[in-house]
Amino acid sequence: MELERLRAAFPALQETALERLSFYGDFLAGYNQKVNLTAITDPEGILVKHFEDSLALLPYLPEEKTISLADVGTGAGFPGVVLLIARPDLSLTLIEATEKKLRFLELLLSHLSLSAQLCHRRAEEAGRDPAFREAFDAVSARAVASLPVLSEYCLPLVKPGGRFLAMKSMLAQKELADSRRAIALLGAETEKQIDYRLSNGDARSLIVIKKISQISSKYPRPTSVILKRPL
Repeated sequence: MELERLRAAFPALQETALERLSFYGDFLAGYNQKVNLTAITDPEGILVKHFEDSLALLPYLPEEKTISLADVGTGAGFPGVVLLIARPDLSLTLIEATEKKLRFLELLLSHLSLSAQLCHRRAEEAGRDPAFREAFDAVSARAVASLPVLSEYCLPLVKPGGRFLAMKSMLAQKELADSRRAIALLGAETEKQIDYRLSNGDARSLIVIKKISQISSKYPRPTSVILKRPL
């Protein structure tokens, strides 16, 4: 991936970060030829739909160093690894249920000389584990599930006072309306919704949900129950 194009797209990033993004794009495209990780493999698509979209979360992460971030259903590392490239001070945990994707992330992080905790589990399993439950300052998720379902996957991982950052399409307004009960039951409240467009014109929405209090031990429920009877 051409550095000049990355410099033009992300002028605020340091050169080391741009070089890492350049490697990431090329490595992803090459690896995807043998292991299906993403449908978006052209350089411009990776830059805009993966890198630019992921970096939209950056202003909504607390500025303190050593902030802990869990990226749920991270897939090929979006947005988690892109945010780590921009902010290497993050304490990042990548939660992913598909082993082949974690293998890719392990190799990618090694090549980038970056470190993150790799968690080979489903989100609801991590949410019941004392090592992960209410352990993170921020939790992100992108294109994983509808917001009522996603909230039960992610909010159990967020510390009281922390934030859940849900990356959605412009259908977010309806999903948010459908999620009010779930968000309240999970000890949280919606803080803001930010609508934006990528440089190619695609519409996106970021929903910031603040965790107010600890939640009942009955959440998260098993996946089959979450999907059959969303909160």
